[in-house]
Amino acid sequence: MIRLGSIEIALDDPVTLALIGAGALVILLVFLSLRTAARTARALEPIAGQMTYFSTRVQALSDGQMQITGALAAVSEAQATAQSAMLANMERRLEDVQKSMGETLHGTSNRTARSLGALQERLETIDRAQAKIEKLSGDVLSLQDILSNKQTRGAFGEIQLNDIVSKALPADSYSLQATLSNGKRADCLIHLPNPPGPIVIDSKFPLEAYEALVRADTPQAKAEAERAFRVAIRTHIKAISERYILEGETADGALMFLPSEAVYAELHAHFPEVVRDGFAARVWIVSPTTCMATLNTMRAILKDARMQAQAGEIRKQISALHRDVELVVERVGKLNTHFGQARRDVEGINIAAERAGKRAGQLESFEFEPSAPDTVVPLTKAATPPAE
Repeated sequence: MIRLGSIEIALDDPVTLALIGAGALVILLVFLSLRTAARTARALEPIAGQMTYFSTRVQALSDGQMQITGALAAVSEAQATAQSAMLANMERRLEDVQKSMGETLHGTSNRTARSLGALQERLETIDRAQAKIEKLSGDVLSLQDILSNKQTRGAFGEIQLNDIVSKALPADSYSLQATLSNGKRADCLIHLPNPPGPIVIDSKFPLEAYEALVRADTPQAKAEAERAFRVAIRTHIKAISERYILEGETADGALMFLPSEAVYAELHAHFPEVVRDGFAARVWIVSPTTCMATLNTMRAILKDARMQAQAGEIRKQISALHRDVELVVERVGKLNTHFGQARRDVEGINIAAERAGKRAGQLESFEFEPSAPDTVVPLTKAATPPAE
């Protein structure tokens, strides 16, 4: 029997023993449970620490991800703003380049058109000069036309001389009935260049003396006619020398035109001393045939002088043409320079656009890789052509 205060417990009672056993079993189970819980708690302590650590890291990763998301949003916004600004700047620079190229091309086109117009005018001048030269070269005289004219009694020598001269020389190379500074009127004045200078041809031949010589049928009459013919020729030579050879105004000689080959042959065959007197007085006697040859020589002199004048004009025009061609070549070179500068500007813009597109692609795919420093290709400024 066991007394617990006012309670007495009989140890030999089966119920009591069962209760005591059950209590002891419960105590034992509780003790075992407490020991197991203690061991479990001690085993879970490291895991709890790891979980706490993992929770802290996850929170840190979440915070970092939020920061990265904000930074990426800021970078994307900044990139979009920078790209918009860059595109706007590129568009402005392209507009400036196009405007400058348009103005330059317009100015160059106008100057080239003016140069080509001046070139065309000079070519037309050269064509006109060439036409004049061809006209002078084609001005041919037919001897048959000269000899076919009928001699007229009233103005025998003058008519034939006018016909010969008009067919042998250009109209602007001679003057008929020209008045000299001494008041004397010349039948024909040939405008030769200096030297020898303008030369006079006189056709006022004393035809009556020759007709008398032809009509003489006796020796005495023939001798008298020869003497009169000689005097008439010498008088006429002297008159021509005094009237038509003016120092500083005409050539130092003049021509006496004989309208007949027969008269010319008679004079040279039977009156050689008269011909020598004419040489001494610087008066040369010519017939229609020899006048033709003399005028052909004069025409050659005139042609040579005019060709030299035309050649000088042609050389001047060719020099101006050469200068115009040089200006065209120079302006074409400047135009090529402008095109080269514009091409380099466009290439630089293309490179910058490609680089911007590549960076935008990297931002979209979050693939970043180190790159070499950017090489900026500057836009070149178009050279301003010099003012003419």
